[in-house]
Amino acid sequence: MTDTVPSRRQVIADDMRSQITTGQLKAGERLPSETRLASRYGVSTSTLRNALALLQSEGLIEKTHGKGNFVALTSRRLTYVGGGRKPLEASPIDSGLRVTVHATHLQAQGHLIPLLRVPANTELTQFLCVRNEGTSPHSLARIYVPRDLQEKNLPCEPPSCANFEARLAGPCPPLAEIRERLTARLPTPEEVEILQISSTLAVLDITRVAIDGTGRVVEAALLVLPSHRTDAYFITHPVPVERKRER
Repeated sequence: MTDTVPSRRQVIADDMRSQITTGQLKAGERLPSETRLASRYGVSTSTLRNALALLQSEGLIEKTHGKGNFVALTSRRLTYVGGGRKPLEASPIDSGLRVTVHATHLQAQGHLIPLLRVPANTELTQFLCVRNEGTSPHSLARIYVPRDLQEKNLPCEPPSCANFEARLAGPCPPLAEIRERLTARLPTPEEVEILQISSTLAVLDITRVAIDGTGRVVEAALLVLPSHRTDAYFITHPVPVERKRER
């Protein structure tokens, strides 16, 4: 049986990974330019970029647009907990991260119409939330709330981007259902810029919709989480067979 010959991309990634894990390349250190690295390894810049993208997917390299590639600092992993439950108390998602929030008013257009089940031009408030650890963006979320819910002065707090999973677990009025959809995809150019990641690095795209007892969508969130530093948990509590028969 013939052994598979590793690709040049893999050989470069293995060598750089070894330099990082042994401390030859230190956390926070800026790497030589992609052109210099490609010349050093005797490959094209596209092959070199593929090797860097592989290391970035492992959380070892971070790319800052306009500045270059850096050995990643030790960073906190994100923990997303599904099923309408609060994030794990011990999760580092809530500690040591700075959150920036920008609220804007807009009208429902395009995909927001079926997402929130509202007529076109319905007044909405959008909360754009970006989590950062130092200068490193960790995640972003867009949270949408119908304006008339806020105008009714409902006895509930405004969305908390620092803990938006918990916020969606208990908005007012009481919820009857939370729907979540998780997909993996490549980031958009805007997400690449905001999150400072490679365009070849997959992100977790989570759409989370909160619905009240009347069937109305009271809140929707579009979350984008870098796949190389995100864990997602979904906990299910099956209904016992006896209880099913009783129904």
